[in-house]
Amino acid sequence: MLTGKLENLRALLRDCGSCLVAYSGGVDSVFLAYVAHQTLGARSLAAIADSPSLARRELEEALALGRQFGFPVRVIHTREFENPDYLANPVNRCYFCKTELFTELVPLARAEGFAVIVYGENASDVGDFRPGARAAAEFKVRAPLKEAGLTKAEIRALSARFGLPTADKPQMACLSSRVPYGQAVSPAKLGMIEQAENVLRDLGFYDIRVRHHELKSELPRALARIEVGVAELPKFLGNGTAARVAEALKKIGYAHVTVDLQGYRRGSLNEASGTAPAAADAPAPETGATF
Repeated sequence: MLTGKLENLRALLRDCGSCLVAYSGGVDSVFLAYVAHQTLGARSLAAIADSPSLARRELEEALALGRQFGFPVRVIHTREFENPDYLANPVNRCYFCKTELFTELVPLARAEGFAVIVYGENASDVGDFRPGARAAAEFKVRAPLKEAGLTKAEIRALSARFGLPTADKPQMACLSSRVPYGQAVSPAKLGMIEQAENVLRDLGFYDIRVRHHELKSELPRALARIEVGVAELPKFLGNGTAARVAEALKKIGYAHVTVDLQGYRRGSLNEASGTAPAAADAPAPETGATF
């Protein structure tokens, strides 16, 4: 069945004739860019959007993967941070981000003769809250992974078959996703988040998010709510690690540092907004420890 879905994906790409891949360096887009290049050769190109919402390490790793596996990657610069609708951080923030992305990709595709723009939505994304999919529909951007019926687990399995190191890469999202809806995003905030997450990654943590919460006070102050994978919580809470992390994050500028005792879960900020998937409709009360 898996091989059949892969062949179906290749057939879909061949039917496109040529394609421009919206590339992020994540599990899905790396797999899509790799298979598109395998299938179409020079008639495919991956394009990655660079902006303050993309961590520098993610950009470097995404470009390195293109070099390692031989598919070309073009860096484009998007300007979503010039859009007040994006900066206000509404629940459909991703719509404004993807609109800006596709606005930049359309003229690139036309100028270089790519017939179709594709992106990495997959069959597991159906039913999730994905305002970016609305932008994709408006720009007629196709989702061949979803069209081929490939789930996230199947994409990981095929990535491992091809030797792609993203096969076991944790799920990633843009840095803006760490800021609660309704609290403005800014390059300064995202810089703090990026530094804080680098601290945790350098300590060997796998599934992590540092959620950035503004505190109501006369002076600008922020709280970092750390999520690590449930299996990683003992490591975080033992051997003085939590205290070292708290010290490092306070040097970055956080007034308070907490850990979410429910651990990392995808889309936890959606819980408060009512946009979480059905599985998270009734989450347990949020609890945390402060350091």
